Amino acid sequence: MAQPDPQPRKQRGGRNLQAAIGVGVGLGAVIIASLFVVKALFLFVVMAAVVVGVWELSSRLTERKEIKAPLVPLVVGSVAMLSTGYWAGVEWAAASLALTGLAVMVWRMAAPPENYLRDVTAGIFTAFYVPFLATFVAMMLAADDGPQRIVLFLIVTVCSDTGAYAVGYKFGRTKLAPTISPGKTREGLAGGVALSMLAGALLMQLIIDDGSWWQGLILGGCAAVTATLGDLGESMIKRDLGIKDMGTLLPGHGGIMDRLDSLLPTAPVVWLLLAAFVGS
Repeated sequence: MAQPDPQPRKQRGGRNLQAAIGVGVGLGAVIIASLFVVKALFLFVVMAAVVVGVWELSSRLTERKEIKAPLVPLVVGSVAMLSTGYWAGVEWAAASLALTGLAVMVWRMAAPPENYLRDVTAGIFTAFYVPFLATFVAMMLAADDGPQRIVLFLIVTVCSDTGAYAVGYKFGRTKLAPTISPGKTREGLAGGVALSMLAGALLMQLIIDDGSWWQGLILGGCAAVTATLGDLGESMIKRDLGIKDMGTLLPGHGGIMDRLDSLLPTAPVVWLLLAAFVGS
């Protein structure tokens, strides 16, 4: 008798492990190629990810809560924030955020006044949460050693997630936030902090001009905390919306926002610490 086809391997949470690894490798290749061929290309990769993330979040808000955040001014504002952050700095990026908020308010006036405040509030939240936080990635990229800073930022964040998963899976006993994310444990958080600090110390010493290992320890520890908070924050949003993933664009991962959740709040922290330690 013919044997049934083997099912694809899945990790905890029911995700397709092979697909997740393949997508992760593909994303890594795109990031490395864009960073070290022409670094400005990475800015367009970030723009594309942010625009998709804004669309995912606004679409889920509409589907699950009937909240209609104005999409057009959010997309235009996203491009403006990232562009001004890269070419002109934080002051212009902040001004772009303010103008995006005004544009959201004006754009929404074209619809009936019912739920105006709700829709505008969601739009301004989306503008801050996705493109404005991502603007700090663009500002890291703008430095002379921008590609190295981006590599440091990405690796310490990934190490936080990886260390938390590995240690939590093996030794996790005490729940970190059971009502928000039942799979997270305090032991996992400790593992994520430790691995992120180790990666930060090594990379800060080896690839950042004038960087020191002790600075990397601080940066890695802070990045692990903010990455965890970012993950918990999006878990809160998804629980409120009653969904598991923000999208289905990335097999084995969910949507773009499911990959940006820990990166977005970590970006301003890493940018600020790098600026304080070695200059912007």
